[in-house]
Amino acid sequence: MNADIADLPARAEQAAGGATSLDEIQRVSTDFLGKKSALAEAKKALGALDPDARRSAGQLLNEVRDRIESLLDARRHELSQTARVAQLETERLDLTEIRERTRLGHLHLVTQARDRLEDLFVGMGFTVAEGPEIEDDWHNFGALNFAVGHPARAMQDTFYVNYGEPESTLLRTHTSPVQIRVMQSQSPPIYSIMPGRVFRQDTADATHMPVFHQIEGLVVDRGITFADLAGTLEAFTSAYFGPGFTSRLRPSYFPFTEPSAEYDIRRPDGSWLELGGCGMVHPNVLLAGGIDPEEYSGFAFGFGIDRLALMRHGVDDLREMFINDVRFLRQF
Repeated sequence: MNADIADLPARAEQAAGGATSLDEIQRVSTDFLGKKSALAEAKKALGALDPDARRSAGQLLNEVRDRIESLLDARRHELSQTARVAQLETERLDLTEIRERTRLGHLHLVTQARDRLEDLFVGMGFTVAEGPEIEDDWHNFGALNFAVGHPARAMQDTFYVNYGEPESTLLRTHTSPVQIRVMQSQSPPIYSIMPGRVFRQDTADATHMPVFHQIEGLVVDRGITFADLAGTLEAFTSAYFGPGFTSRLRPSYFPFTEPSAEYDIRRPDGSWLELGGCGMVHPNVLLAGGIDPEEYSGFAFGFGIDRLALMRHGVDDLREMFINDVRFLRQF
């Protein structure tokens, strides 16, 4: 038995050397140190030996066990280090400094147009107001003098939200509800613009999108006339589009203004382009905002930010600004 036991460390070392993973080294450990190993069987046989032989054999068993445990621990440590190096290599991040010039991001074309418009109107003495994109029917239609059966209230034009009574809550179709909220929250004089995102059930094409951006303006003060409206829009036209552009107002109709007009600009080539609507704030709208129409008057105007950006940069398809093609966006 002594010869067989003394040979175990060499056999264990050979087996451990062939192990290539921690699972394999664990199996080697079980084979040489487990309950069914030759070392365990030899330990059970000690009871049949006389005291002197038992002492000598027990000492040999302990030495062999210590030797096997030591070499297995060494191999286990070696395999652990190898596995750790492999894991680190797999998870390694290349943090090498990029020497080539990187492209920096910039504001979207619509955001650039909105910022430019806000800066221009603030320079003219206006403040900037914002409101919720999900509105109630009264702020979006009722307070703006839309009749109950007006086509704009129809489901085919408006996105209604499943909240409250049917057709009582909707995605705002214009930023005009912000005008009502401004009038409710402060007393005249009011000189404010309302930029923001609006929603209508339009089919996407070169000139329409179901989600787009508007900017509206509201002035309420004593003695405001239609001439103030015309002068403000002419000043805006020159400031935003530059020399060679002028504006005109054509008679039109809107429920929330009276009289109402279409706002057109004339380009340097002599052609005219319609940009939006405007007019004197209807007395019913002033009353809805808590303002006495006998004491104050005002004007309002509005146009699409997206279309202004298109025209300014010579883009002919509105959809280009919403598909996020970086080849297009990098041009601006």
